[in-house]
Amino acid sequence: MSDRPTPVVDRAAAWSILTEFTRSDSLRKHARAVEASMRAYAGTFGADREAWGIAGMLHDFDYEMHPRAPHHPMKGAEILKARGVAPEIVYAILAHADYSGMPRRALLDRALYACDELSGFVHACALVRPGRVIAGLEPASVKKKLKDKAFARTVNRDDVYRGAEELGVELDAHIAFVVRALTGVASEIGLSAG
Repeated sequence: MSDRPTPVVDRAAAWSILTEFTRSDSLRKHARAVEASMRAYAGTFGADREAWGIAGMLHDFDYEMHPRAPHHPMKGAEILKARGVAPEIVYAILAHADYSGMPRRALLDRALYACDELSGFVHACALVRPGRVIAGLEPASVKKKLKDKAFARTVNRDDVYRGAEELGVELDAHIAFVVRALTGVASEIGLSAG
């Protein structure tokens, strides 16, 4: 499977799919955050920014319809295929759910898995900072919050750790990378860049 998928749909079409199925502002912000992290990693790895961004944007597009396993993301994958989303992107979206049975083989798959939970967690960390400022959020602060099971309790901590490991990046570097990516879209996801 290639690490350079060619999206059949462009970003505008992907955003249209997202907004058709996702009404929640918080889920749309999460989609935008994961898209930003994925685009940034695509640049680092020399991959297709558009394709990686679309994977990030659409990974949870069906969550409001199908919030529970095993329907999410399996039912959504059927919709994405019918809408012309590249098979490699659909596969990565399936592989981001451990219970899907789809191994994360391509770099795209591993990056999406690594960016999903951590982008959400970093966003949550920034939301509780004075002024909702993301710039300057330190990996040590994020790691301290990871140990607090009551904070952002829906975030699967094991996924955060395993995601960095599968991507082959050190956790502190991964956190700092995601913070920088989200700083670039801070105003779009309800945060201040600082």
